[in-house]
Amino acid sequence: MSEQVSFGYEEVAPDEKTRRVGEVFSGVASKYDIMNDAMSAGMHRLWKNRFVRRVKPRPGEAILDMAGGTGDIAFRLAERGAEVTVSDINQDMLDVGIERAMERGIDGLVWSRQNAEELTFPNRMFDAYTIAFGIRNVTHIDKALAEAHRVLKYGGRFFCLEFSTTEWPGFKEAYDLYSHKLVPQLGKAIAGDADSYRYLIESIRRFPTMPEFEAMIRRAGFARTKVEPIMGGLVAIHSGWKI
Repeated sequence: MSEQVSFGYEEVAPDEKTRRVGEVFSGVASKYDIMNDAMSAGMHRLWKNRFVRRVKPRPGEAILDMAGGTGDIAFRLAERGAEVTVSDINQDMLDVGIERAMERGIDGLVWSRQNAEELTFPNRMFDAYTIAFGIRNVTHIDKALAEAHRVLKYGGRFFCLEFSTTEWPGFKEAYDLYSHKLVPQLGKAIAGDADSYRYLIESIRRFPTMPEFEAMIRRAGFARTKVEPIMGGLVAIHSGWKI
């Protein structure tokens, strides 16, 4: 039987998932940041600020922001003086990020279309690798983690911000109801696309648990791995070091 991977609650061929995910993000690129504000009541901004504080970017160091699309993380990293390469598999998302950078007068970012599973960068090029709300959309997560490890210098650090499963009693049930019932309706009203946001919520439900994902990071070769739950695990910051 040929390999199958999850696309939301469906099982599809790997190439089919890659194609469909591309269509999802091409379809929502222009409204992506507005929807993030609507879905999280603006909290995604606080999560991203916290994430970048954990990364501790330093002036002059090279950071790869993978799945960086519209630039939210890259802009924050660049403010701290880091030399940031923004990569995404989707050119429409990168185009939105480039336009946003121009509007803000942010220069010096490198924009590069890349597949997280097959990066074209040389070994040991970056001091840090960041990926925020992107790894669950990768077709083969293990390959993306292996590539992250490959392109990091020794002593380099990996940081991932991703949705998980909250462990707060009561809140979990309320959030499940909100995400499955209301988020697709928000997507329809704001972005004109309910199906894409239905997939994005389903992809969160299919993502490995915090302990499972930490184990995947260790298997990719990272040491001193750590998980920092936010809001009981609704969102989590995962990290590890290449030593």
